[in-house]
Amino acid sequence: MNTFGDNFRVTTWGESHGKALGAVIDGCPANLPILEEDIQNELNRRRPGYSIFSTPRKEEDMLEILSGIFEGKTTGTPISGLVFNKGQKSKDYSKIKDTPRPGHADLNYFLKYGNYDYRGGGRSSGRTTIGNVIGGAVAKKLIEFTHNIKIIGYSTKIGKINGDFDYYKNPEFFESDSNIEKLFEKTENNPLRCPSKNSDEMKDYVLDAMDKKDSVGGIIEIIIKGIPQGVGNPVFNKLEGKLGSAFIGINAVKGFEIGRGFESSDLYGSEMNDEYYIDENSINEKTNNAGGIIGGISTGSPVVLRVSIKPTPSISKIQDSVNLISNENEKIEIGGRHDPIIVPRVIPVLESMAAITVADLMISGGYINPCRL
Repeated sequence: MNTFGDNFRVTTWGESHGKALGAVIDGCPANLPILEEDIQNELNRRRPGYSIFSTPRKEEDMLEILSGIFEGKTTGTPISGLVFNKGQKSKDYSKIKDTPRPGHADLNYFLKYGNYDYRGGGRSSGRTTIGNVIGGAVAKKLIEFTHNIKIIGYSTKIGKINGDFDYYKNPEFFESDSNIEKLFEKTENNPLRCPSKNSDEMKDYVLDAMDKKDSVGGIIEIIIKGIPQGVGNPVFNKLEGKLGSAFIGINAVKGFEIGRGFESSDLYGSEMNDEYYIDENSINEKTNNAGGIIGGISTGSPVVLRVSIKPTPSISKIQDSVNLISNENEKIEIGGRHDPIIVPRVIPVLESMAAITVADLMISGGYINPCRL
């Protein structure tokens, strides 16, 4: 399936070396103020060339809106946007088209479909997340305009090096919108999108991997602030289930946790439980170890998510593979232009999928009028 969502639906299309990539967003209410530059700004955060650790593939990723936005507002009809590929070099892949790259979806696509686009991974390429970001930019605008919901992501670990900044080290920090704005500025000015004081050590770690013709992964934390209590449903339509599905749909993602996550297995119940208190006739939580979701439903506290990103599978080291034509073992050396680390460029994609998920559930839950604003 290439469509995500039930009420706010995003369909993505396109391949890494095809003519274009894009998305169709259906279910966005009319009268949402949004400009093409709002979506372009999000695409700029994802595009190649973000930092020294990004692929040298030159792409401007200039957006063209084909429908659904008129005079600075949504019309309630499908929003269609696309980006033309301009910097693809398909000849880089002609020598290895019959030799699947370890860590990529090449072999699985070949075995399942028989015919697949081997150029840059085709539909399985990270470049196809352009569509996710187009849809996510609209969703971000929708949930912020209607409920002042803000979503921010940043890296907390690069390779084996843990950072010194995350939600649970200072949860009070995230109570202020101005703090979140400052965090965004700091993160965006860092090549690894990492706000930790030891980010220079992380940079050296990535540079060392590059010298060794290797790559590294990391962990990203996503915070959703301002989501009202009650979003999501019990059992099979849980908020965390929808978020997990959205995140795992991104090829680089290999792990997902909410709140204290796997750490909660080390805690006593008395340490994990979020106790309640009343302040000005409002029920509040003393802590947020659950990460803003209990029973599949948002509690009103910030939603805290962490995602594990695997090392970029395209590396310059010689690896073992097979030849699909001769059915013999074969060595493979991957050329082309690749990211030594994909973590910083995945952050806007994860933010986008979080926004799409929240927008979809808020429309279905009656928090947002599906017709017009």
